[in-house]
Amino acid sequence: MGKVYVFDHPLIQHKLAYIRDINTGTKEFRELVDEVASLMAFEITRDMPLEEVEIQTPVSTAKVKMLSGKKVGIVPILRAGIGMVDGIIKLIPAAKVGHVGLYRDPETLQPVEYYAKMPSDLAERECIVVDPMLATGGSAIEAIRSIKKRGAVNIKFMCLIAAPEGVDALKEAHPDVDIYIAGLDEKLNEHGYIVPGLGDAGDRLFGTK
Repeated sequence: MGKVYVFDHPLIQHKLAYIRDINTGTKEFRELVDEVASLMAFEITRDMPLEEVEIQTPVSTAKVKMLSGKKVGIVPILRAGIGMVDGIIKLIPAAKVGHVGLYRDPETLQPVEYYAKMPSDLAERECIVVDPMLATGGSAIEAIRSIKKRGAVNIKFMCLIAAPEGVDALKEAHPDVDIYIAGLDEKLNEHGYIVPGLGDAGDRLFGTK
């Protein structure tokens, strides 16, 4: 059964407060999302396997620990998920990046995939699906379904803000996926927005309305 991790690290909480603030402009918002993604990536990679190798220091040989070749794939949900990718890649530069694009059908209100481009070796990678918001859970559920269809088996989901309704829906649809959250909020309002939330992450990242 997948676990839910809510980060209480002081730096994450401090930066998240500025991300939420309506007075934070696009440039600062983008930089803060990047920084929080890096901090979350530091935590999300805690269980990566290590192996002992021997190297030469300027003084002598030394047995040291290095990552044992675990491959990582980052899959942002378009478009807002893109804002979190660079922050993770700073820590894991060898990671490959896939993309999945979804839109909401105006009649059924269900997410529909319109674009997907993934690394060919998805099955061999630890996949981190990223999106700033987990509201109803619909997009995350469909994105994870999409990468499972393409072979992914080891999947984590990472977001800045989540509503309890979205967490519950994602856990039910994909009980094998661990969920990593910077801030777990109160609820969804009648329009499907997270309260207190941070507004529309895509608009705030890219300066659109």
